[in-house]
Amino acid sequence: MKITREIKTAILVVTSILLFIWGYSFLKGKDLFNSYKTFYIEYANVEGLAPSAPVTINGLNIGIVKTITINDKGTLLVELQIKTDFPISKSSTAVIYDASLIGGKQVSIHPNYTDKNIAENGDYLKGEVEAGLMASLGDKVSPVMAKVERLMVSADKLINSVNNVLDEKGQADLKKSLAELSATMEQFHKVASNANVILDENKGQLKGIVTNFNKVSDNFVKISDSLNKADLGQTVKNLNSTLSKVDGLMKDLNAGKGTMGKLLKDEALYSNLEKTSKELELLLQDVRLNPTRYVNVSVFGKKNKPYVAPNDSITKVKN
Repeated sequence: MKITREIKTAILVVTSILLFIWGYSFLKGKDLFNSYKTFYIEYANVEGLAPSAPVTINGLNIGIVKTITINDKGTLLVELQIKTDFPISKSSTAVIYDASLIGGKQVSIHPNYTDKNIAENGDYLKGEVEAGLMASLGDKVSPVMAKVERLMVSADKLINSVNNVLDEKGQADLKKSLAELSATMEQFHKVASNANVILDENKGQLKGIVTNFNKVSDNFVKISDSLNKADLGQTVKNLNSTLSKVDGLMKDLNAGKGTMGKLLKDEALYSNLEKTSKELELLLQDVRLNPTRYVNVSVFGKKNKPYVAPNDSITKVKN
């Protein structure tokens, strides 16, 4: 069969119309050859969300925002065109969020995995709006700015106080103090220079002192080693034992035990010794005054003088 020119023209026109419809739908983000699910969400504010914005689940792109319309109540109805076999429950949440600082708004679906009631084409999902990056940054910057403002006020008060203190007299006193401080530092520098000169001149002597100190330290170490080897512990034990014995001996003496104790504590023995000493003294006095009575040397047979008992008291003899 021969195709006439009219049929060819009709086929071309129909094809052009179909291509135009498909291209227009494609530019709007709708593919005529694929099946989609449509979900609706109501928002009080879409925060700059635009049609053709991506729709994601866990960062995976699963669709686009088809249309955004406003109803009589002032709420915004967003139509989502979803292409995925992933089961989305009816209690899932569609959240508007900032993908980046310059990337615009997107919609992220947060599925409720515990809900087994799967949403059908045309169902409504719960909508939420996540605070944008700039809004979050503004919330964090606001307290900081308030603190900065308070700090600036405090700094202004401090500067005014400093200006009030640093009047002409205060400035003059400050300059005088700085000049005196400079002079003091100069004197300190001179003293430090002189000290360096003295150290340089006596470097040999200082070295000798350090050497002697090292020798003394070595000797002290040797003495310490000797004392350590001398078994001081045993010596101290022996000394404690000796002191204990001496303490016991002193206790016995105080108690009048033994000969020395009786000499110290026995009053009768003391009286006898005193009496004996007195009698011995009288005897020595009598021997000195009457020696012939005890030593009798008679050549011619001279008679002895009669015995006269000495006095009980001691008399002083003149030289």
